[in-house]
Amino acid sequence: MSKIISKIRKPIDSDVLVFNAILKDNLKSDVSIINSIVNYLIKTKGKQYRAVLSLLCSRLDGKEPNDSTYLSAITVEVLHVATLLHDDVVDDSDIRRGWPTINKIWKNKLSILVGDYLFSKALSNTSQFNDLNCINTLSDISKRLSEGEIMQIEKAINKDISEKEYFKMISDKTASLISAACYLGYYSNDKNEIKGESVKKFGEYLGIAYQIKDDVFDIVGNIDNTGKKSNLDLKKNMLTLPFIHCLSKLNSKEKNIFLRNIKKSSSSSDIGKIKKMVNDLGGLDYAQSKIEEFSILAKNELSIFKDSSFKDSLLLAVDFNISRKF
Repeated sequence: MSKIISKIRKPIDSDVLVFNAILKDNLKSDVSIINSIVNYLIKTKGKQYRAVLSLLCSRLDGKEPNDSTYLSAITVEVLHVATLLHDDVVDDSDIRRGWPTINKIWKNKLSILVGDYLFSKALSNTSQFNDLNCINTLSDISKRLSEGEIMQIEKAINKDISEKEYFKMISDKTASLISAACYLGYYSNDKNEIKGESVKKFGEYLGIAYQIKDDVFDIVGNIDNTGKKSNLDLKKNMLTLPFIHCLSKLNSKEKNIFLRNIKKSSSSSDIGKIKKMVNDLGGLDYAQSKIEEFSILAKNELSIFKDSSFKDSLLLAVDFNISRKF
């Protein structure tokens, strides 16, 4: 784990230990192969970004985490992992966070079914809240997650997506869950509607910036620092913000030439040529400017809260995303 992630987590190190213990217990099954796969998932858990944000937000007003706090963090983490299992099957990915994916080891059928098992656990957890607001929030993000993913596939088939549609798509498929993680964490300890709305917007803006950063990695990243192959999205014709910006500056003929060159370079894994083309048209700079724009919006939403180590960590999480290499 990088030093900056350790610094972000430091104010809640003890909370994370409790979280992981409850998470492992929450996912136990009577079916041994489910437990084997779940244990592998926990072993390769990555940053647990959403859970950490949820736990930090729960402490913004100086209160200790409670049962609802941990249930919130666990539910959003389980939902996130479930979507990853399904995504890896859809994308035919064999590497995730530098480790072989579940579908690579156990094949697609088990990957999908264990993803379904995790969704069922999230549904079971949702029923335990006994709070209509929590249930509505989790129901809404479940819908948005699915719509965002399906919209991405639809736009890939059509090979056409506007910038407005792109932001709607990433808001649903990525930002919705980060927003819910932050909001439910805060809401578990405090029902202040104004502050709760600020936390929700903080998560939404951060989530958008986070996905744009991931989309930049699909162009400039590599398996050593991102834990996955570059250009997976591009090979499936899923145009992201840097490409959308480039295309907006071209006429119809130039667009066709650009797309043809991109696809040709992608098929030959010539990442250098792709990066040069996108760079020359300002796509990467534009994406970076949007990351910074949404990061400022996210930070502004936290101005309503008093200074604390937890607020500092959330602000640091925003800065981490701007500069992260994985």
